[in-house]
Amino acid sequence: MGMADSPVSSAADPICSICIANFNGIGVIEACLRSVFDQDCGFPVEVIVHDDASTDASVEFVRRNYPQVVVIASQENVGFCVANNRMAAAARGQYLLLLNNDAELFPDALRTLHAAAVHMARPCVLGLPQYDASTGMLIDMGSDLDPFFNPIPNLHARERDVGMIIGACLWIPQTLWRELGGFPEWLHTLAEDMFLCAYARLKGYPVRALSESGFRHWIGRSLGGGKVVSNRLATSLVRRRLSERNKSCVIAVCLPAPWMQLLLPLHVALLLVEGIALAAIKREPAILNEIYWGAIRGVWRMRATLAEARRSVQRNRTIGAAQFFAPVRWFPHKIRLLANHGLPEIR
Repeated sequence: MGMADSPVSSAADPICSICIANFNGIGVIEACLRSVFDQDCGFPVEVIVHDDASTDASVEFVRRNYPQVVVIASQENVGFCVANNRMAAAARGQYLLLLNNDAELFPDALRTLHAAAVHMARPCVLGLPQYDASTGMLIDMGSDLDPFFNPIPNLHARERDVGMIIGACLWIPQTLWRELGGFPEWLHTLAEDMFLCAYARLKGYPVRALSESGFRHWIGRSLGGGKVVSNRLATSLVRRRLSERNKSCVIAVCLPAPWMQLLLPLHVALLLVEGIALAAIKREPAILNEIYWGAIRGVWRMRATLAEARRSVQRNRTIGAAQFFAPVRWFPHKIRLLANHGLPEIR
């Protein structure tokens, strides 16, 4: 389907609002938008791009080549959470599709997501199979979690109810987004999808991975990696610090009692052990100081915010701990990654 006859338009009542957070994405956003405008879905859609103070020509490119796209151009870098919250506030669709600028939808993606959402008996969070754009290999169909909220890729088509859906391509009804309060802006960037899915599950809403259709993802184009690609795990100091800090925050807020009181101190202790060991093996003290100790300091500084968030989230919980832990796999995923892929490359 070409752009001229695409359902993506400025229709008064779009079924879905596609929200694309962009920062310096001039090398990827054209393919992302092209995949959106090539959708074969049969219903009206709107597209919103939030530009996070890019220093490349992203905004000019989108405005010139895709005038039907709603552009929100921020004068300062506000992070992934704020960017998506702003787009959701401006969205007119019944559903939201949060889409990374380095993701490309399969042509039937919107149709598949909408059909599944209509089929469900109640609001839910949905995701599609994620494929590595460089190799074409399946990365995951949603993720389960280990006790310390490290995502474990789900590769089983029959396993539909998962721990989380990646925010690179996440479908959610607008009503549910508002009920959950969107992304917590104190996370800034990373693990906001983990929080949203955990909160949805605590309130009894399904988090479901579909096995049909999918999207391609250029892993690592935004924050320097974070997944296994070509049998290697590569990341960056900034990404790893944010990841460890924000996962700790989600544990502090979302784990039901008494599990939070048991697992959070153990999680912090294991982070310190991991940081000391990795820094010693690689002979790079910055790994301990900038990643692990930096993450723990960050959580401590946010303790008042986290305590308030926890009171709100746990007050609204409708399921028991056993149901919440259903998609948790108890063997620590980092040990499996170490055994299978060796020490991560940290840039």
